Amino acid sequence: MSTLAAATPAETVVAAMAREIEDGAVVATGVASPLAILAIAVAKATHAPRMTYIACVGSLDPEISKLHACSEDLAYLDGRSGEVSIPDLFDHARRGRIDVMFFGAAEVDGAGDTNLSAAGSLEQPTTKFPGVAGAATLRRWVTKPILVVGRQSRRNLVPRVQVASTSDVSRRTRLLTDLGVFSLGWQGAKLVGRHAWAAEDRIAERTGFPFQMSNPLPVTPAPSPEHLRAIRRIDADGLRDRLIG
Repeated sequence: MSTLAAATPAETVVAAMAREIEDGAVVATGVASPLAILAIAVAKATHAPRMTYIACVGSLDPEISKLHACSEDLAYLDGRSGEVSIPDLFDHARRGRIDVMFFGAAEVDGAGDTNLSAAGSLEQPTTKFPGVAGAATLRRWVTKPILVVGRQSRRNLVPRVQVASTSDVSRRTRLLTDLGVFSLGWQGAKLVGRHAWAAEDRIAERTGFPFQMSNPLPVTPAPSPEHLRAIRRIDADGLRDRLIG
């Protein structure tokens, strides 16, 4: 068997996302979520073969042999074991039947609020973002919501979001970035892990909100050979490297 090349930062982050999914979990994706789809497919192909996946195109457990740039690509209907409507997805989440879901954001603050709506204000926006879609409610209903920011900077990890599109004051939320892992909540932010290439001072330079730090600060494990092979097979076009870092 040939020796695998060392994992890239993007592959390390995708593997970290995949490890958030336990075997037997029910996982869902919304729109504009190719990284989440890749992480789910990798988990399914490796350590979580009994997971259940609900894709936003309306398919239950599709066969994902290739990652597509569009999360709504009809290829994600292939090999499905059933069909799930958007109302069904929301109903399952409201009843506590969705275990894990990944959410992106244009801005995140230390309290865990996210902005997917606009720069400026809703009344007079200077820039309009893609929008909330179902994230405002799904984030509160999903058992384990996870925020993902592929390129961390002070522009997206901010002291206070300009528009609070989603929030969850009842619990803390994990945030995965290309530099590390934060725990966010109304009590404040805490850095709970860093990636091997990200020094603590670099993370601080690219974080706009104050945060505490775990001591010692864990370093994100490298992907296992099984995770690495799955990532490179499913995302042979390298879309991950254009979305992370």
